[in-house]
Amino acid sequence: MVLVLLLAGAAAWLVMAPYGPSSENFVEIAPRTTTAKIAEQLQQAGIVRSALAFEAYRLVEKGSLKAGEYRFDHPATMAEVYERLRRGDVYTRTVVIPEGYDLFQVAEAVQAAGLGSAQAFLAAAQSQTELVRSWSPSAPSLEGFLFPDTYRFSRHATPEEMLAAMVKRFGQVAQKLQLEPGNAARIVTLASLVEREVHVPQERAAVAGVFENRLALGMPLQTDPSVAYASELRGTWTGVIHQSELHSDSAYNTYTHSGLPPGPICNPGLNALTAALHPQQNQYLYFVSDAAGHTTFAQTLAEHQKNVAVYRSRTR
Repeated sequence: MVLVLLLAGAAAWLVMAPYGPSSENFVEIAPRTTTAKIAEQLQQAGIVRSALAFEAYRLVEKGSLKAGEYRFDHPATMAEVYERLRRGDVYTRTVVIPEGYDLFQVAEAVQAAGLGSAQAFLAAAQSQTELVRSWSPSAPSLEGFLFPDTYRFSRHATPEEMLAAMVKRFGQVAQKLQLEPGNAARIVTLASLVEREVHVPQERAAVAGVFENRLALGMPLQTDPSVAYASELRGTWTGVIHQSELHSDSAYNTYTHSGLPPGPICNPGLNALTAALHPQQNQYLYFVSDAAGHTTFAQTLAEHQKNVAVYRSRTR
């Protein structure tokens, strides 16, 4: 009886007494790793006291352990360690991509999350265009197709893996919207202009209608965000549009070139994509947004100039 009590006490101590590192420690569990190998890895990493005890605990619990990278940074009971592996509580780093982020901003967000350099991400985004070939056969990059969302990646995720996940998310949204592959490049480009121009979701369809009206008449779109994007591509963007940039020969300069720019200028979200797919039918050719982001529309240039004057006087 004494021996049984001692063994039971030892077993309880192995399972319930906290053990493990006091600083950050990572353990990578490969897919299809056996329980015995997992237990051995945990013991070697100093996460559990006994591999045999961990195996025995798993036999009692009869659960399955999930592959992935796990982060341990404090002593924990064997039960807690086991439960984390059973849940698949793997360690990831979060990247938040807001609506309207362009490729350069996405790359900076990836770098800020500690998932590699922005430069490497940009290079991959320019070389992995086969990911969007069905939507945009001549796309020079993945701009426009990295859907805004919250992503969680392993520390070891490559730029290619992250880009594939973002494009996959775009594909899921495109399918729900019934976006036709043959028209996708145009819709995404138009949506990117709407995304950057309009801050009030309810007004985006109306602005999309203005752009469509201008395109139908052959009028230049004259949208400032496309001019700013041209400067970003040249590496000369300072945060302010200068008069000289309005006369640049870039194909993205919608003041000097009519029609849509050659590609998206950012990564539009669901609302902007919906607006581009279903633009409002209206007679407007002009609009101006105030400091609060609200848009005032006009059918004639004279009316538009009055709206601009009102906006400027309020700004002053």
